Amino acid sequence: MTKFLQSLDYQLWHIIVNGPRMPTRTIEGVVSLKPENEFNDNDFRILQLNSKAKHVLFCAVGPNEFNRISSCDTAKELWDLLEVTYEGTNQVKESKISMLVHEYELFLMHDNESIRDMFTRFTTVINSLKNLDKSYPNQELVRKILRCLPKSWTPKVTAIEEAKDLSTLPLEQLLGSLMMHETTMKIHEHVKIKKKKTIVLKALKEDSENDDDGDLALIISQFKKFLKSQKGKKALKKFPHNVESTKKEEPTCYECKKPGHLKNECPNLKKKERFNKEKFKKKKAFIAT
Repeated sequence: MTKFLQSLDYQLWHIIVNGPRMPTRTIEGVVSLKPENEFNDNDFRILQLNSKAKHVLFCAVGPNEFNRISSCDTAKELWDLLEVTYEGTNQVKESKISMLVHEYELFLMHDNESIRDMFTRFTTVINSLKNLDKSYPNQELVRKILRCLPKSWTPKVTAIEEAKDLSTLPLEQLLGSLMMHETTMKIHEHVKIKKKKTIVLKALKEDSENDDDGDLALIISQFKKFLKSQKGKKALKKFPHNVESTKKEEPTCYECKKPGHLKNECPNLKKKERFNKEKFKKKKAFIAT
């Protein structure tokens, strides 16, 4: 509101702070108010500025506030009443300042909070104190921001303290540097998560392949047992040409290329399966670590 009044006419703000200068006259050493019929152009301008200031303030408040201040004669009386209403007496101001200073001293960055959100909360506290005529130098604000960061930011804080002169470092420049570092940290974290997911998916794929080989071996062994049973022999009698071919030709292992056994019975394959299982257990332990 102060800036708005000053932008309209700086004399409005002067009248609100110091009160209007009423037109006066001096007769035989006695100072008295001028009657309206003796007002000159300058006198009318001074009175008009007071009315203009009152009009601006009336238009800026709501109905309840208007009822409270409508009886004031000058813009200064009106402003003083609004100031007491919203800012309170000196005792109330001191109480507000004490509360805000306590909040400032205990200010810390929350977990999973961005630099921008933290700086917004910090600026709110600082502006509230400034409105109550309590301000801190820029150097103190910069050091407070660096102190409120979590432990994971310690390397960055140390680098800023060693590379920058905190007495001349602007608060906005510090904010930009912290936001850039925050972006870099997020990129590195995203890359780490992506690598972990790739390792886990690869391990699960190998585990699935080993499970498929085990299922195939189980089906083959069950089928061989069926052929050795009475039902299997009866079923083979219906296909004598197949029986003769099985009697004449011995199976050949596709693993070691030796006759006399199948691939699932090959000792070399069993050794590989044991090796793969031990390897997968080690990978799981590595992933957990």
